Amino acid sequence: MKTLNEKEILENEIDQDVEQDADQSQETEESCENIDSKEKELEEAKDSLQRLQADFNNYRRRVEKEKSEISLFANEKIITELLPVMDNMQRAIDSSMEDEKESSIYKGVELVLKQLVDTFNKFGVEEIQTDECDFDPNYHYAVLQDEIEGVEPNKIVDVLQRGYKFTNKVIRPAMVKVSK
Repeated sequence: MKTLNEKEILENEIDQDVEQDADQSQETEESCENIDSKEKELEEAKDSLQRLQADFNNYRRRVEKEKSEISLFANEKIITELLPVMDNMQRAIDSSMEDEKESSIYKGVELVLKQLVDTFNKFGVEEIQTDECDFDPNYHYAVLQDEIEGVEPNKIVDVLQRGYKFTNKVIRPAMVKVSK
C-alpha cells in the first residue's frame, strides 16, 4: 500500500505543479495583456503630447506673426500721418526762387526733408516710381489725361502728388497725369 500512497502523493504533486503552471501561465497572460494595455496607453500619451507640442508651436508662430503685423500697422499709421508733412516740405523747396536757394532757411528745410526721407527709407518706405513709366492702376491714381504729341498713350507725363509703398504695400498711390 505504500506504493499506492506514494503514487497518489506523486500524482497530487504533479497535479499541484500542473495547477501552478496553469496559474503562472494565466498570470503571464494577464501580465502580457497588462503590458500591452500599458504600451497602448503610452503610445496614446506620446501621440497626445506630440499633438499638444505641434499646437503650441503653431500658436507661438501665429502670435509672432500677429505681433509683427501689429508693429507694421502702427508704423504704417505714423507714416501716413507724416506723408503730408513731407509733401509740404517738398512743395516749399520746389516753390522757392533761385535766389532763395542760398538762404539758411532753404538749406534747413532741405536738410530736414532729406533726414525725413532717409528715415522713411530706413523703415522700408519707398517712393513709387513715376519717371518714364507706364500707368499702372496698382501704383498710380490718374487724375488728368492729356493728349501730347510724341508721347505714347498710357504714359505718365506729370506727377501731382508722390506715391509711397511700405513693405510692398501701397500706402498712397501717386497722383499722376497720363497721356492719351
